[in-house]
Amino acid sequence: MKLSALLTSAGINIGVCALLLSLYSVLRKQPGNISVYFGRRLAEEHGRQRDSYVLERFVPSPSWILKAWQYTEEEILSAGGLDAVVFIRAIVFSIRVFSVAASICLFGILPLNYFGQEMHHVHIPSESLDVFNISNVMAKSRWLWVHCLALYIISISACILLYFEYKGISKLRQFYITRSLPNPSQFTVLVRGIPKSTEDPLTDTVRNFFTRYHGPSYLSHQMIYRVGKVQKIMSGAEKVYKKFVHFNHCAHDKRFRLKLSRCGLCGGKSNGFQLFRSQSESNKKVILNHPLTEKNKECAAAFVFFRTRYAALVTSKVLQSSNPMLWVIDLAPEPHDVYWSNLWLPYRQLWVRRISTLLGPISRSARKKSACTKVLYFTIWNVFFVNVLSGSVINQLNVISSPKDIPTQLAKAVPRQATLFITYVLTSGWASLSTEIMQPFALLWNFFRRYIFRIMEEDPDCILSFPYHTEVPRVLLFGLLGFTCAILAPLILPFLLVYFLLGYVVYRNQASTVLCYFKLIDREGITQRFHPLFKNLPAQDLIDRDKEDEETGRMEQIHEQLFSAYCQFPAEISSSCTPDEDGEGSSGVDKKDMSGDDLQVDVKHPTLPNLPVFRLRQAVDAVSMLFSLQNRNLSNQRIISS
Repeated sequence: MKLSALLTSAGINIGVCALLLSLYSVLRKQPGNISVYFGRRLAEEHGRQRDSYVLERFVPSPSWILKAWQYTEEEILSAGGLDAVVFIRAIVFSIRVFSVAASICLFGILPLNYFGQEMHHVHIPSESLDVFNISNVMAKSRWLWVHCLALYIISISACILLYFEYKGISKLRQFYITRSLPNPSQFTVLVRGIPKSTEDPLTDTVRNFFTRYHGPSYLSHQMIYRVGKVQKIMSGAEKVYKKFVHFNHCAHDKRFRLKLSRCGLCGGKSNGFQLFRSQSESNKKVILNHPLTEKNKECAAAFVFFRTRYAALVTSKVLQSSNPMLWVIDLAPEPHDVYWSNLWLPYRQLWVRRISTLLGPISRSARKKSACTKVLYFTIWNVFFVNVLSGSVINQLNVISSPKDIPTQLAKAVPRQATLFITYVLTSGWASLSTEIMQPFALLWNFFRRYIFRIMEEDPDCILSFPYHTEVPRVLLFGLLGFTCAILAPLILPFLLVYFLLGYVVYRNQASTVLCYFKLIDREGITQRFHPLFKNLPAQDLIDRDKEDEETGRMEQIHEQLFSAYCQFPAEISSSCTPDEDGEGSSGVDKKDMSGDDLQVDVKHPTLPNLPVFRLRQAVDAVSMLFSLQNRNLSNQRIISS
């Protein structure tokens, strides 16, 4: 590829990015796209401006870039959390490192590569990109020491910057641990591999074990129950029911207005949702008469609560039994992060799942970490190694006359793939950032929802989340390409700098306005200085917080919150998620005097063993009612026309 062709490709990508960013600056001003580009909070805040028509809304403006650039770290921390700050710090680190590399390689290495051989140079735009690579340098050149010196300077600069970045992030994490609100997960451990007994139920086994070996610090426990495929069907029916209830309340005051129905095909007056509302309100008075739980629904896993953070930390780090497959204890994930469907898996089955693709994580963040790691390895192998090894290298190996020529052939073949990597940065890098900020799929769905299905009300469940499984591997891949090709092909550095600068603005905007869900990914390879801090909680900080809570009298309040944080039942059943009067604590749901009459119908937790069949019946009745209303409207129209 010639330099002029590369510049043409860069110009096309710059034009596409400018067009998409201009469209974004216009679309973000439209009231109908607030749910796409601002999330639920800002949608409610700007709800009063939706019907206004202002010419400024249709004029592209760079105001969002200035706002994203002016956001402080504290604002990003409050909007996106600590994980958003860590991700932005990774972008800042890449900008700093590749700025140093670009200043050294473009002014020091690039001229040496260009004049590395005695040859006739044509006009620079007509030159091949190979003359800018290290392959253009003669063998045994006396200027190779400059390449080695530049490599050492870049490596040392990266290590120094990495040290200060990890130092700053570790301080932020310590501040988050010591100054954040009390976290129930710091008092809770997840116990798996509970041995079954023919005499005692599992809940008594857990209570007896922790009372005997961790008596002073043990507070209570919460058993985990099995569910089946029917419960998954009921979860889907629950979502359908919520949708109908949401539209029911929204359409209650608009029931006599002429408009298109939900399918967008026929019109007419309809007050079906008012009828459905009265039916749903009457069904809320129904009480399930099924037993609350059964002994065979308990699985060999439980959440165990401790009186102090330090006790929970020590218990999770100690081997509890001579059999490592029994009484396996880990720190519990946060209540909103629990992946319930994997908690009741037998612990012996996890060994098989770790070998296969089903890892059986206990938290949703662990699933995201696993997905990011797999995508990262897959991307690096396909983009980097496969292109290098299966491309020019294999072709060169066919003509190798002796094994001593292999390093020479590899040194010539690897830099020639730099053209592919530069093109990849242009297409997959710049274009991906433009599409990330545009959110084309969410924009199309919002268009169909508002103008085809005529659903004008904002759905609180349609909140965009950050695609961690694609963005994190892409950023790490571009970092690998930058470090690999900085000396071999310095021309890639300006394009990488543009990518990271654009990504800095885009990701700050996404973290501050879209309210993305970030989850911290602890990468392998952290230095020994900071690696333990990111993998474990410091005992010193936990003990200090325990003493502070005891002195201020907040410990009792925290203990009361533990029972509801990991409760398997809704908040209405407060009696099932409170400790026993004897103070020893129990599973929270194994009370023998509790009957099925105490269970309300508004059960939403995925691990509830009972099946609220009336929810499924209501969903089916609602769909049938819609079709009957449509048929009624069609019959009325036929009568009028006849």
